[in-house]
Amino acid sequence: MQINKSKLSFLRAKLPVFIAIIVLVIIGVAAVAFNRSGSKDSSAGDMPIFAVKQGPLKISITESGTIQAREQIIIKSEVEGRTTILSLVEEGTNVKQGELLVELDVSNLLDGKVDQQIRVQNAEASFIRARENLAVAENQAKSDVDKAELTLDFARQDLKKYLEGEYQNQCKEMEARITLAQQELRVAEEELKWSRILFEKEYISQTELQADELSENKRKLDLELAENNLRLLEDFTYPRKLAELESDVKQAEMALERTTRKAKADVVQAEADLRAKDSEFKRQQDKLAKIEEQIEKAKIYAPADGLVIYATSAKSGRRHSNDEPLDEGREVYEREELIYLPTASAVKAEVKIHEASLEKVRVGMPVRVTVDALAGRTFTGRVAKIAPLPNAQMVWLNPDLKVYNTEIYLEGDGNYLRTGMSCSAEIIVEEYDDAIYIPVQAVLRVGGEPTAYVLNEKGFEPRKVEIGLDNNRMIRIVDGLQAGEQVLLAPPLAAAAVEQAVATATTEMIPGEEEIALREESIGQQEPIGQDNGADKAERRRRSDREPEASDPTNLTSEQRQRRRERFENMTPEEREKIRQQRRQRQQQSRENK
Repeated sequence: MQINKSKLSFLRAKLPVFIAIIVLVIIGVAAVAFNRSGSKDSSAGDMPIFAVKQGPLKISITESGTIQAREQIIIKSEVEGRTTILSLVEEGTNVKQGELLVELDVSNLLDGKVDQQIRVQNAEASFIRARENLAVAENQAKSDVDKAELTLDFARQDLKKYLEGEYQNQCKEMEARITLAQQELRVAEEELKWSRILFEKEYISQTELQADELSENKRKLDLELAENNLRLLEDFTYPRKLAELESDVKQAEMALERTTRKAKADVVQAEADLRAKDSEFKRQQDKLAKIEEQIEKAKIYAPADGLVIYATSAKSGRRHSNDEPLDEGREVYEREELIYLPTASAVKAEVKIHEASLEKVRVGMPVRVTVDALAGRTFTGRVAKIAPLPNAQMVWLNPDLKVYNTEIYLEGDGNYLRTGMSCSAEIIVEEYDDAIYIPVQAVLRVGGEPTAYVLNEKGFEPRKVEIGLDNNRMIRIVDGLQAGEQVLLAPPLAAAAVEQAVATATTEMIPGEEEIALREESIGQQEPIGQDNGADKAERRRRSDREPEASDPTNLTSEQRQRRRERFENMTPEEREKIRQQRRQRQQQSRENK
């Protein structure tokens, strides 16, 4: 196991050298083969060549499209849902403003209008009832509050009346009774006193004396009863009556508060009910108005003078248009375009520019337009609008195809042109009176730079050139070639591929210092040979599963290589030096094991 690991480390250390040797051998063989084949073919003179030309050159982009009116009124169906066409003006008719163009079926809307009128009447009745209920609630609330306030006033008056009137009168009455009883008792005692003197002298009888004694006792009882009544009034009757009257006042106050709150709640509830009924009434009215508006929109009148063009006819020249022709009895949906009504003779061409040619096209560029129906005639115009986003329908049909809607305004009177005609638009990107140009297939990118293979006495020699725009056939040469020189029309793609492979192998397969350091870091995380155990092996296996590129650093993607390079750049000098030392130690150990 130790010997195998040593061999593996040795192979990893020598792998860049082996790769470099193999690449150099491939380069040499390919160069020799190309030189021989080039000399042989050039001497044979059977290779396709092209003489560099100098003269006028036009860079243009040609796209097909359709003719459309520049200024037109688009008439759409504004009836909700789907409906059927009952009558339709004939296409190509010159109509005046206010003439009937389309009439749609509204039989369902007429039935719905009757039902909605009934709902409006019911909602109106509910609204009136709610309005009257609010008036009743406000009146009842005022009455209840007034009654509760009056009850409270009476309770307060009763309390004041008792404290300041009845209780004082009762006290005075009791005190008067006590005073009277005291006087009567004194009179009775005085009479009894003289009666006893007279009885002793035998002027009165025993019966009269007993009568005076009885009168005295009665006066004592009357005095005692009057005093007890005063004490009962002060100790029991007064506190109880006072508490009762004060309680009546509190109860009246709380009753007033309850009545006030309830009255407000009733009024608020009645107002809310009125608002709800009012909203429902207005909603039903709006629905009725909407139905009536939909019925009115079922008849579409011409908003201006113009020529009637069916929208389906105008779209029929476009690709991927599957609309059924417009005719009576056909169903149409809401917001569907029905008729185009051009209001002026100015026209435009609508084309779609592929994204590959988009950066060449600019607003204002001149355009030559030919119409299939008018052979031999050419119309001029300029690019007016370029859509900022690709055509959504084309993207949906083919996600890999990105085209941008472009409008070209044609100059002059468009009386001869009709909406929907097929056309071909040539957008003039550049025009050169004196330019050097060669076919686009004669230029090959080698090492990221445009290169042409020029014929000389030794054969075909690669030469770097500076290129300009192309028209998909010829490409302008800004610098690097002269008129009359002969270039190879079929450049050696194999040699270019070898050069590209060499560049790729040199930059990606041969690791630099950071690649070696990171590879050694991943290896250096393992324990030295002869000291690992089962746990270490399991940990390395998990690490290899988590980051498979660490186990085979020569088989890396560009993203993995970029991550390793960033990790190396973020290392401190001490960490880099530590990795170099570990690498040197393993190389030394590998040599000792051999």
